[in-house]
Amino acid sequence: QVSLVESGGGLVQAGGSLRLSCAASGRGFSNCGMGWFRQAPGKEREFVAGISWSGGSTYYADSVKDRFTISRDNAKNTVYLQMNTLKPEDTAVYYCAARYYGGSYYSVQEYKYWGQGTQVTVSS
Repeated sequence: QVSLVESGGGLVQAGGSLRLSCAASGRGFSNCGMGWFRQAPGKEREFVAGISWSGGSTYYADSVKDRFTISRDNAKNTVYLQMNTLKPEDTAVYYCAARYYGGSYYSVQEYKYWGQGTQVTVSS
C-alpha cells in the first residue's frame, strides 16, 4: 500500500520555474513506477511525465519535453517534477500517481494510487 501527498504548487509568472514534490508512505514505493498527470478546467486528465522504479527510464509528454524533468529519490520516498520555462497553458492541478509492473506509463488507467493534487497557476 502506498499513500501519496503532493506539494510545491503555486502561482508563477510565465517563464518561471516550480518544483513539485510527491511524498510517499507505506510499503512498496521503491517497486513502483511513478507518473505525474495534470488536469485543467474543462479538460481530461493528461499524462505529463513518468519514471521507472529505479529511475533508469523516463517518459515525457511532447508538450513538456525539454522543459520538465522527473526524478526520484527512493531513500527519501519522494518523486519530483522540476518545471522550467512555464507557460500559461501549463496551468492545471497536478497529480502524482504510482503503478506496478505492466502496461503503459502514459495511461491513467494503469495507476493504482493517486495523490490529492496540487494547483499550479502560470500567469502571463
